[in-house]
Amino acid sequence: MKRLTMVSGLLVMLGMPAYAEENPEAIRDEIRRMKAAFESRIGALEARLAQTEAAARQADAKTEQAARSAAGNTPDRADGFDPEISLVLSGTATYLQRNPEHYRIAGFIPSGDEVAPGPRNFSLGESMLNFDADVGRNFHGKLSLSLAPDHGVSLENAYIQSRHSGDGMGYTAGRFFSGIGYMNQQCLDDWDFVDTALPYKAFLGNQYKLDGVQAELRMSPENLSVEWGAELGRGLGFPAAEGNDGIAGALYAHVGGRAGMSHAWRAGLSYLGADPKARGYEDTDALDVPTRNSFSGKSRLWIADFVWKWAPDGNPDVNAFKFQGEYFHRSETGILSCAGGNCAAGVSDRYQAAQSGWYLQGVYRFMPAWRAGWRHDRLNSGSLRLGTALDPADLPVLRPYTPSRNTVMVDYSPDASSRIRLQFARDESRPGGADKQLTLQYIVRLGGGHDAHE
Repeated sequence: MKRLTMVSGLLVMLGMPAYAEENPEAIRDEIRRMKAAFESRIGALEARLAQTEAAARQADAKTEQAARSAAGNTPDRADGFDPEISLVLSGTATYLQRNPEHYRIAGFIPSGDEVAPGPRNFSLGESMLNFDADVGRNFHGKLSLSLAPDHGVSLENAYIQSRHSGDGMGYTAGRFFSGIGYMNQQCLDDWDFVDTALPYKAFLGNQYKLDGVQAELRMSPENLSVEWGAELGRGLGFPAAEGNDGIAGALYAHVGGRAGMSHAWRAGLSYLGADPKARGYEDTDALDVPTRNSFSGKSRLWIADFVWKWAPDGNPDVNAFKFQGEYFHRSETGILSCAGGNCAAGVSDRYQAAQSGWYLQGVYRFMPAWRAGWRHDRLNSGSLRLGTALDPADLPVLRPYTPSRNTVMVDYSPDASSRIRLQFARDESRPGGADKQLTLQYIVRLGGGHDAHE
């Protein structure tokens, strides 16, 4: 149709000179008609172009809205509840040469039943249910529930934390694991061995957590990473006491960096101060009659930690080695009370102790999914001073002793969400001979994002 119109117009123009002499008014009419037809076509094209541009703008707006929704920046996302949920399952099959009942680390006030090597035979381990979600654009929240094999449920973590990257201040409020030391904040499924080191058992009851607030300052001067932290709150469990009304405080500093492409390191110093009130534990007197003892006073703990990691060209997926160690020193002064047995209705007097402990361990990834590790940990019961009213014979768990343990393990991790580990330990943490312990463990993480166990 367009081609026919053009041909017609050309014929009209070719015949225009002769036709103009005969009827000029008709030619003017023909020109006006052609002009009107062209203007109508141009208008239609402009209308179609406007519609196309409007459709494109609408598509861009929908794309931008979808991107904001995926990033969690829309009001609906920020005000809603869409957490990341994960579940950690674990279990063990254990052979223990010595009976684990009434396990105590000799020379130290017992820190709780959870430090024992675990039951013999097959056993379901602790399960963890985790909820993670952003709170608007500035905060992050986490809730962790511990599901014990005996049907007990306890609240491990429940906190809100400011979101910040790089340098600057960060804040945490609620119930959380303290930032002291190197291993204290690590989840159970991130441990390199089935259990934690002896110093953590003796001085922190495995892990120290508190209800309170934490402030951290991070800086990066000259290719270093520096972290300063301060915590204040009510300590939960050892070295404080359950239901303790006192305030516990902690300070820590960590500095780390890289040495070339293949090496990374971190060193730190931490301090924990607690004022336990009636922190109780069970013992026996000189005649093996059960007693109930308690300590009230001041507990001061220092921790020095160091870790060095090696991975060829910074890639730990094939080969990697991690070496770490921590040194603990604790001093406690206060009043020790003994009730029952030879202590009769109750005896109280001065108690003062200075104790220490340390561990060293190395873990080598010799194949992408396989690792092997060794750990040596040791404690020193140190010096003990008792008031004259207290008879050391009626406090057998506090007799001088030097607990130690050697542990080797090999584990297989087909992916970042599962691990199978075989571990052997020669445990000499209590008198009466070494306890040879063999444990087969599995750990599986369901749901949620999780980095590799390294």
